[in-house]
Amino acid sequence: MESSGAGSESEDEMLPLSGLQHLAFCPRQWALIHLEQVWVENRLTAEGRLLHERVDLPGRSRRDGVRTVRSMWLESRRLRLTGRADVVEFRPEPYPLEYKHGKRKPTDCDAVQLCAQAFCLEEMLGVSIPQGAIFYGNPRRRLEIAFTPELRERAEQLTETMHSLYRSRVTPAAQPGPHCRSCSLVDICLPEVTADANGAARWLSQQLRSLQREDEPRSTL
Repeated sequence: MESSGAGSESEDEMLPLSGLQHLAFCPRQWALIHLEQVWVENRLTAEGRLLHERVDLPGRSRRDGVRTVRSMWLESRRLRLTGRADVVEFRPEPYPLEYKHGKRKPTDCDAVQLCAQAFCLEEMLGVSIPQGAIFYGNPRRRLEIAFTPELRERAEQLTETMHSLYRSRVTPAAQPGPHCRSCSLVDICLPEVTADANGAARWLSQQLRSLQREDEPRSTL
């Protein structure tokens, strides 16, 4: 499946493929980071940054017939994506490997990002890449990801959505859920306030009720 009208876009609209991970996790998070240039670090993002600082040092090595390239620059003109792969192993076919510091997420956001890396490698090298892997720090092992037709279609659809949101410059409403607890932007996003048109009024009402309870005299024994 090819993105419609990809060839008509300018190079100025090449977007970071890492944004697909943000978009798959939460469209509002993507917009806060990539449209509004907002970023707040918490323990999880700090651990991830430190991991990538160690992994992303450019370099090449060879072991047991496998050539490894670290921090490899990637680009897809068709999808208008750019970025870097943490590691690409050549076996001799390319095998993208992404490092994540925590546990496997309940969504497909990491797999989508890895699939986008495969799209770039396929276009750059003229090859077909059936699979790659994500190395999770907890537990410390690789999870192999097959680039199925369904995952490929999902990644391409998200790419189209990302470009559409970028052109519109509209920050979507929040979609509150369990994922908000791990988001470093939760205090800026205020998901309970921005979820819908009545969110602000509902949030204010809850805060007022909470203050009233605090002001109520407490009985003493």
